[in-house]
Amino acid sequence: MKKYLTIPLTALVLVACSSYVNIQSNKTTATEKVVDKNNVVAQPKKPNILIIFPDQLRRYSAGFWSETPYRQEAIGKPDPVITPNIDRLAKEGVVFTRCIANFPLCSPSRGMMLTGMYPEQTGIWNNCLVGRNESLKNDAKTITDVFYEAGYNTAYFGKCHWLKPVPVFDKNGNYMGTTDAPGGNYMNKYDTYVPPGTSRHSIQYFYQSVKDEHFNPHVYSSDPYAIDGKKDGEMYLPKIFSPKNEADKIVKYLQNTNSVRDVNKPFCMIWAINPPHSPFDDANTDMDMERKYYDKDKYPTIDSNLVVRKNADLKVANYARNYFANVSSIDQYIGVVLKELDKMGVLDNTIVLFSSDHGELLGSHHLTGKNHVETESLAVPMIIHWPKGIKSGINKSIFSTPDIMPTLMGLAGLTNQIPSTVQGVNFSSHLTNPKTATLKTPEAALIMLSNSRGVYNGRYTLSIKEGETKQIDEAFLYDNLKDPYQLIKIKLEDRATDAKQLLIQLGKLLKEKNDPWYQKKKFKEIIPYPSN
Repeated sequence: MKKYLTIPLTALVLVACSSYVNIQSNKTTATEKVVDKNNVVAQPKKPNILIIFPDQLRRYSAGFWSETPYRQEAIGKPDPVITPNIDRLAKEGVVFTRCIANFPLCSPSRGMMLTGMYPEQTGIWNNCLVGRNESLKNDAKTITDVFYEAGYNTAYFGKCHWLKPVPVFDKNGNYMGTTDAPGGNYMNKYDTYVPPGTSRHSIQYFYQSVKDEHFNPHVYSSDPYAIDGKKDGEMYLPKIFSPKNEADKIVKYLQNTNSVRDVNKPFCMIWAINPPHSPFDDANTDMDMERKYYDKDKYPTIDSNLVVRKNADLKVANYARNYFANVSSIDQYIGVVLKELDKMGVLDNTIVLFSSDHGELLGSHHLTGKNHVETESLAVPMIIHWPKGIKSGINKSIFSTPDIMPTLMGLAGLTNQIPSTVQGVNFSSHLTNPKTATLKTPEAALIMLSNSRGVYNGRYTLSIKEGETKQIDEAFLYDNLKDPYQLIKIKLEDRATDAKQLLIQLGKLLKEKNDPWYQKKKFKEIIPYPSN
């Protein structure tokens, strides 16, 4: 029996014990046969899907990276964080050691995760924000759309950030659906409530947390029982640390409290956790975790024992305790959900995909946040855990955000239903039958920022930056093998043979993804775009 470290939510949800109690009689496991109303025995369930997608979690902020064999695959030194539940997912699952977020920014990355497409196709080229037109296209097929059509229960918990904010709320944040009074107000500058309809993309059970205030999430839900009887569109303020609150609601969903799902169907659930995203202050930090693992008794100062990467500015990284505390905290609440799945007997046949929308610089290169081409910004975790279907291990393929949707569909036996619009790669055969898989894995991944394009192939990171004059402002590459902390920007002419190959890959990828740079043949003097 697998055991996951947890902290209690309420007596109703979990009680600390040495063994798990039996599932309630109205539950079905992934291997049970279900009898329909005509007493016909159905086939065993397809695997459940659980995507865990914390915001701004860098690849090496997990404890397992400091252990063999993962330490040998890390680029630079991993962070000294405590994450026993993430570690267990890694050791029992497949760890992709070279996964990147192609566009390391919240909204563009979420659009790619949801659709398997790149920004030109999703409609999201920047963070969704008041005054911008960035918004996920309503006709884009998402993970929840395709799994709903395949007969799954669909559920979403946490941060959305894929819709353009519009002033259709009253002053208390309640959805009015019109700019006429009492509407006419925004509920938040970044992100907004996703109302029922096409923009919710076939999500049946909806529990959205809005606003970057970790102890004051602004919640909207399709389930009145989860929000004190409020209607879908009425703001609810639970005043609870958002990962703890969401884990509690997920457990109730899994237990089918108030009959919120069809237990004869598998589920496809996305849990988009806000932390460890900023703000990085005590008011938005799980201070119990900070005191337990990262306080001054263990790390008297913010020094190289805590901020371990050699390219980090320790003064800039003064929020390291807060960041790591929230990483450990989300790990604890992930453990709550995993323990419930195990208790129900469905964890082994639940495909758990753990990743993030982008990384966090944490003082590296004197910077904070994301939206840069450096490793700490691009590199994200990618763990796929499915004991019933895949063997544990390490995969060194280049994996990127749009590959999530087709890979999950392939693992669930839905390869023939992958939409033709999907641009990501289906890695399922490399996970289920790695010795016989014939699919050629990508040689490189496309990198994009608002004013830059580049490629990552593991060994090298290439970046071409456009300046304000619409000319090339900067072109360089990093040698990630010889320079793991990316301290030296190499001019293209100084590594001409490698740069030429990288530029060929860049031109090919820009064409494949229908990128605006390809459409305009931007910088064709150095980027060799394919002619057909």
